[in-house]
Amino acid sequence: MFQSFETTAAPEQGPPRLARLRSALAEAGLEGFIIPRADAHQGEYVAARDERLQWLTGFTGSAGFCIVLPGTAGVFIDGRYRTQVKAQVNLAAFTPVPWPETKPGDWIKAHVSAGRIGYDPWLHTKDEIDRLHAALEDTGVSLCPVDNIVDRIWPEQPAAPQGRAFPHPDQLAGDTSAEKRSRLAEALRAAGQTAAIITLPDSLCWLLNIRGSDVPRNPVLHGFAIMHDSGRVTLFADPAKFDDAVRAHLGPDVALLPPDAFVPALRTLDGPVRVDRSTAPIAVSRELEAAGVAIAWGDDPCRLPKACKTAAEIAATREAHLRDGAAMAEFLCWLDARAPTGTLTEIDVVQALEGFRRATNALHDISFDTISGAGPNGAIIHYRVTRETNRTIAPNSLLLVDSGGQYVDGTTDITRTIAIGDPGDEARECYTRVLQGTIAISRLRFPKGLAGRDLDAIARYPLWLAGQDYDHGTGHGVGAFLSVHEGPQRLSRLSDVPLEPGMILSNEPGYYREGAFGIRLENLIVVETAAPLGDNRAQLSFETLTFAPFDRRLIAVQMLAPGERVWLNAYHASVLEKLAPRLSSATLDWLTAACAPL
Repeated sequence: MFQSFETTAAPEQGPPRLARLRSALAEAGLEGFIIPRADAHQGEYVAARDERLQWLTGFTGSAGFCIVLPGTAGVFIDGRYRTQVKAQVNLAAFTPVPWPETKPGDWIKAHVSAGRIGYDPWLHTKDEIDRLHAALEDTGVSLCPVDNIVDRIWPEQPAAPQGRAFPHPDQLAGDTSAEKRSRLAEALRAAGQTAAIITLPDSLCWLLNIRGSDVPRNPVLHGFAIMHDSGRVTLFADPAKFDDAVRAHLGPDVALLPPDAFVPALRTLDGPVRVDRSTAPIAVSRELEAAGVAIAWGDDPCRLPKACKTAAEIAATREAHLRDGAAMAEFLCWLDARAPTGTLTEIDVVQALEGFRRATNALHDISFDTISGAGPNGAIIHYRVTRETNRTIAPNSLLLVDSGGQYVDGTTDITRTIAIGDPGDEARECYTRVLQGTIAISRLRFPKGLAGRDLDAIARYPLWLAGQDYDHGTGHGVGAFLSVHEGPQRLSRLSDVPLEPGMILSNEPGYYREGAFGIRLENLIVVETAAPLGDNRAQLSFETLTFAPFDRRLIAVQMLAPGERVWLNAYHASVLEKLAPRLSSATLDWLTAACAPL
């Protein structure tokens, strides 16, 4: 089984580890230190070696950071983790800080008036450090790049990951690596740039049509790359990860060197060299500047092309979603039969769902640890069940299941909230408002050029009418057999990246009541060019990729507008049509009833 249920957080270890860190800071002449949840590649997902934030504080979320000062240690978390952090850290030693509402610079100024704050330059981007420098200007507080202090006091720190690289088929990618490199090199030459630095693992894997296994749940490889304006690439990664087949797949225009050759290679470049100030660690630009190499600040050249999927990637992703949808239908049928017994637990649900995905004989991994939140655990937005937290699924309650699969032809991510018995009218009304937000995004047509920030409110409108909301974005980008969270596109009030055809996103409004229940509904959608209407202005729309029924027992039908009901009935009809050939007879009977018109 891919998922385990062991408790990885150790909040009881927080106070002694914090004391050791403060002692090490005093020895180094530092007033404080910043511990992000990040690695040198600045991806969202990190290997065990880089789980410094979790090791120190006990917090296991996928985003956040800690600032340790002599008298306080703040754990900065966004809206997804406000409930989770309180259960995972020792609140006598660490103070949760709402972020981004509270800016780290302002928080530092409120707690210290002078001194040096250390940071590891491999774990922060230039954007991050520049914002902090600006916030601390004209104060007695300064930022100081240092070797990582946490690593000095972490004696059992795991070794660097040694996952094997493997080829990703060109027919699934839609373009060969040579074709991608040629287009990117042409763009570099047009911009007068000699090279680009690539640090994001998913960018590196996309560019070279390879995948890896250095990070759990995400088929990515740790490494750095220099993309030259000739189309050649120098890849800095552990050569032991590459067998002869992968080396042949890379071809003669990709040179493979060990990671410790990266910094010396930076010093030999002729500029201008493109560096992404929002994704590359600031150590990269510091090395270039020290060597006198001119820097051209610009976006990672892979991110936007990677986000706009090829026709081959979209076709393959559709197939992955149909396969995954059939596994979900088998699971939901199983759950519907067994949940009323009152004996199922959250772990039972996770194990069963992974089993149905494994039965496809195509599952490479799960996309992330399945979120199976019964009753109040559903309100913990990124809840991960452990043997200690495992909850029996009670009658007349809600169960939130957020899960996905990594298949060679695509990455899936789906959330359904399921009624166990009769959870009551209030739960149905809240569920229906969330469903209305899902439908609103699904039906949307919008002018070309709009970004996620322009659309996010549309999903929230039904909830806002009832004085309700949710503390996360409406959707994230999704890769093609890559990271389940992929930038730069998002459905979020923070995203100014215009949406373009081929971008895959999640559509996942929600509502959470701490201590009671959580509701989230998630489909994946892909941006497409909308059919002409009216005066033929360029418009975009969404195609829904996910196929799984919504729980009709939770739908307050009287709340739905006619157009919403039409969309829902059409969606359920398509679910039944597309999944029927793939299902067992018992599940087909169940799905037929689940997808009956409202």
